[in-house]
Amino acid sequence: MPQSLFPSASPEARARLEQDPTLKLLNDFDWSSTPLGAIPDWPAGLKGAVRLMMVASTPMVMMVGDQGILIYNHAYAEFAGNRHPAIFGMPTLEAWPEIADFNRDNIERGLRRQSWSLRDQELVLNRHGQLESGWMDLHYSPIMGDDGQSLGTLCIVQETTDRVLTEKSLARSEERLSLALDGSGLVGTWDWDIANDIVTADDKFAALYNLDPLRAGLGVPISEFLAAIHPEDVARVNEQIEVALRDRIPFRSEYRLVSATDGEVHWVIASGRPRLGADGAPIRLPGVVVDVTEQRRTSDALAASELRFRTLADTMPQMVWSTLPDGFHDYYNKRWYEFTGVPEGTTDGEGWNGMFHPEDQERAWQAWRHSLETGEPYQIEYRLRHHSGAYRWTLGLARPIRDASGQIVRWFGTCTDIHETRLAAEERELVAQELSHRIKNIFAVLTGIISLSARSRPEAKVFADELRQRIYALGEAHDFLRPHSHISRPPENQGSLKSLIDRLMQPYRQDGEGRLVFEGDDAVVDDGAATPLALLFHELGTNSAKYGALSAAGGRVEISGRADGERYHLTWKEVGGPPITGEVELSGFGSRLIVLSIEGQLRGRMERLWEPGGLRVEIDMPTDALRRSARLA
Repeated sequence: MPQSLFPSASPEARARLEQDPTLKLLNDFDWSSTPLGAIPDWPAGLKGAVRLMMVASTPMVMMVGDQGILIYNHAYAEFAGNRHPAIFGMPTLEAWPEIADFNRDNIERGLRRQSWSLRDQELVLNRHGQLESGWMDLHYSPIMGDDGQSLGTLCIVQETTDRVLTEKSLARSEERLSLALDGSGLVGTWDWDIANDIVTADDKFAALYNLDPLRAGLGVPISEFLAAIHPEDVARVNEQIEVALRDRIPFRSEYRLVSATDGEVHWVIASGRPRLGADGAPIRLPGVVVDVTEQRRTSDALAASELRFRTLADTMPQMVWSTLPDGFHDYYNKRWYEFTGVPEGTTDGEGWNGMFHPEDQERAWQAWRHSLETGEPYQIEYRLRHHSGAYRWTLGLARPIRDASGQIVRWFGTCTDIHETRLAAEERELVAQELSHRIKNIFAVLTGIISLSARSRPEAKVFADELRQRIYALGEAHDFLRPHSHISRPPENQGSLKSLIDRLMQPYRQDGEGRLVFEGDDAVVDDGAATPLALLFHELGTNSAKYGALSAAGGRVEISGRADGERYHLTWKEVGGPPITGEVELSGFGSRLIVLSIEGQLRGRMERLWEPGGLRVEIDMPTDALRRSARLA
């Protein structure tokens, strides 16, 4: 007799049944090698139960006998994954060793004729080459024989892994959302059952709308929530809700809530999306509300600050502008457009440079690039094109704005029309030049008078020559540091002590080479200090040319300066002159003049040291004595 569950079936019927690969496997399997024996020898109850299982679409598996020999249908074969078909007909404990203890209990309970179910049972199975968790509903029942005894255990398997994982993921997501909402303290949620007009909400939402959290959690009519809205906003919010429900579009509204306890106003943004029923009509409107009071206050404060800035900038007489950190111009006040006459926005970016006089453009652009690269303040005078078409002199200033870390976040600058001031300065320069010329003429007249007087009095020639040289030194000091305009302003080092000494010592050059060396710290001097300094160095130079280092062919003078806080120390040292055998006593007018200049006008101290190598003079004075402005302050 053939090994078949359906021995009486026609060949056609059997062929049709064995299109199920697992049923064909069962018919072809050598059951005689198992404790069950050949199929014809199976109890009728077992064969009937197996027939029912094999044609079922639900995954089913039998664990037959004490060893739990596995018989299962095609749906269970798919459940078994890579373990099929090797486990077909095997003892259960060998087929699924990873859950042997679990299945041993199930075999025993089935043989005891028990029925039971397990919901979302987690089992760690190797079905796809590695152990992995799976969840399933398991329904167990005994396989009853004709004698009323159990032949084994039948298990109906319904895998729930996807559902369990989805629920776990949803639970984690909801937990994270709940923590985020609770942590923010700004967000509340609601769900409106439109048909029954019941709104359920969380505690934060209830607190914002002046409702008891317990009542809000159970549900209250929407009218109780609308009662908390500012009277001026209620009609608008109602209209926005109606539009969202009518057009089936998302709801979003920003409005005010009034606290019932202290009357404080809160700004909120409410957002939701209608949920539609089977007929397409809205049945629910869930959503969230965000408290944006602080953001609104910040926005209002920023708007007010922007208004104040623009009002201030537009009422200033200067042209005001600002740029991004990279120098891109993005703002000009009204004065800029009034002055230049260009349309708004046309000088944004790098367009500003085209407003300068062609001769000033490269200079202005280089100065601006330097400020951007170094962060140093920007200051320059240039000619800016006026709306009349003429170019007017303008003073450009800019300073960087830095954040807490020191990074530049913006540049703010001004342009000031200095055209009339510059023209007036040019006129004053002409007057100053004329005045200076007349003063120098006076010095020349004095020198001439002295020379004429000396001719008639030969005995006074030496004194006259000295006096004439002192007047020359005063003239040099005047010309060196007289007030200058931007037109006649000398080089940058012109106002330094070193430059003054170099000019005064020009007469003592030999073969075109200077015989005086200045080393150390230079100092800034103004016209107030230039006169006594000129007399000092004139006397020292004259004496050196007569008696000291400058009287010898290879002699020279070394001058060194040292700034020490509020004091300035100056050393005059002669080298290579005639040897000095002892201290020289000085009592002439020149010596008294030097003392008067240092100790009287410059408030300093002077010491002469007669060394074998030459005279050394040490001078110490206050640093501010070199600058008249500091001295006056």
